[in-house]
Amino acid sequence: MKLTKNKILNTIVIAILWAQTTTFKAQSNDNDHPNVIFISIDDLNDWAGKLNIHSQAITPNMDYLFNQGVLFTNAHCSQAVCTASRNSLLSGIHPTTSGWYSSTSAMRKTYDQVMGDHKMLPQYFKDNGYKTLAVGKVFHGGVSDYKNKTQDFWDITAPNYKVPKDLKDRGDGYGGTKFYPFPQKGSQIINHYGKEYSNGHSLCYGALEREDMPGGKMFDELITEWAVDQLQKEHQKPFFMAVGFVRPHVPYTAPKHFFDLYDLNKIKLPEIPENEFSDIPIMGKSIAFGTIKNGDHNAVVNLSNTYWKELIYGYLACISFVDNELGKIIQALENSKYANNTLIVLWSDHGQHLGEKRHWRKQALWEESTHVPLYFKLPGNQQQKANCNQVVSLLDIYPTLVDICGLPEAPKLEGNSILPLIKNPNLEWNKPVLSTWYYKNHAIRSQNWRYIQYRDGSEELYDHKIDPGEHTNLANDPKYKKVIEEHKKWLPTQNALPAGKTEWKGDKLDQRASQWIKNDSIPAWLR
Repeated sequence: MKLTKNKILNTIVIAILWAQTTTFKAQSNDNDHPNVIFISIDDLNDWAGKLNIHSQAITPNMDYLFNQGVLFTNAHCSQAVCTASRNSLLSGIHPTTSGWYSSTSAMRKTYDQVMGDHKMLPQYFKDNGYKTLAVGKVFHGGVSDYKNKTQDFWDITAPNYKVPKDLKDRGDGYGGTKFYPFPQKGSQIINHYGKEYSNGHSLCYGALEREDMPGGKMFDELITEWAVDQLQKEHQKPFFMAVGFVRPHVPYTAPKHFFDLYDLNKIKLPEIPENEFSDIPIMGKSIAFGTIKNGDHNAVVNLSNTYWKELIYGYLACISFVDNELGKIIQALENSKYANNTLIVLWSDHGQHLGEKRHWRKQALWEESTHVPLYFKLPGNQQQKANCNQVVSLLDIYPTLVDICGLPEAPKLEGNSILPLIKNPNLEWNKPVLSTWYYKNHAIRSQNWRYIQYRDGSEELYDHKIDPGEHTNLANDPKYKKVIEEHKKWLPTQNALPAGKTEWKGDKLDQRASQWIKNDSIPAWLR
């Protein structure tokens, strides 16, 4: 009997030790492979939160979140347009290597050629043991730009946004239901100028009532609900959840409550010197012109004396709206069982001009186009709570997540892990960022300078220590020759042709510039 008791006692002790060991291993495993919430906010420029570029932006939830981790205040995209930026970030490959400058259809056709055995970020996590989930605009087209690859990327995806015909008609054929609804009375651009201006009619704004929204909700609200629901579920494996918010992308529409936060009469306009374009090369002028007939800025300022201010009003309301949705996800995470073992990364695909440089798009090489919020919060309380002003790239996100999550090093990544900066935001870095606007137009953003070289060889140079608005082009001043030479070292040695092309024959930027030169017809507002 005594022997039996000892055996039982030993069995119990062994079971307890095994359970403790198993629990320790599980906890250790969790620490090695934290959950990831991967939050993107479309077209969010550098006005939000602690970036403090625009003092009127009301973003309490971003402020709250940014005070818990490391906010990179000098982060920049690879190319300032949705498709190229997102595919660059998610592949870890720069457009000058891939040739993925704009066309989604060309990206699909050359996917295997560009990627080879390399994997998009979500697939890499999925293949390394993560449960992958996606909602909203993660790639340009939604949860994927590649229908035949979607199941390789994600275990679970959310439904798309369905817009009824009566609300779709307000957009006059604008593509992508995820960007709806348009204003109650449609686009102010079309209403004022007519259908011939429809190529830029999304540059509009409006406060919405609930009956203006499909089912009474904006897409971003449905995105939030889905993400919150996932955080309340049981996940047996570490998860990688991508949450892609759509606002503040055009049209600048949001629930009326968020417009009520602002006083239209007190909205501040950006500072635009009278001679802003006197020192800008013709390729820069062609980029600034935009897409609307007779030019975007020309259309805005001539629609009414207040329309410029109204568009900023709409953009600010959209920022506050998406900030509110972000806050719901952060609260749900904090109230969940995953609160202490989840990494948060927040980013935007590019900036957005609101009249700076007389430009109203992203799609340029100036600060307002390339500068984005980038934020990391490590699981638990592992890093400082600080701003880091070292210049970094969105290309750095993929290798950083691999590094933090303890996954095998991924081949072909062209960014750098910025985990050292997350751990020590004051670390010396000195890795300038290359941003490209389509083929062979480049910007090099270093800690204190922006150098631009267009495909015709013309240049711009700005000293951010004294000219953060980039109003004075120093490129033709011999005093800065050495600065230019230093920045030229960071230009790509090879420029991939646009995907699917075998030679370069120019594009609409070249054609526009050529016509202006030939006819001496540069618009007065760009001279």
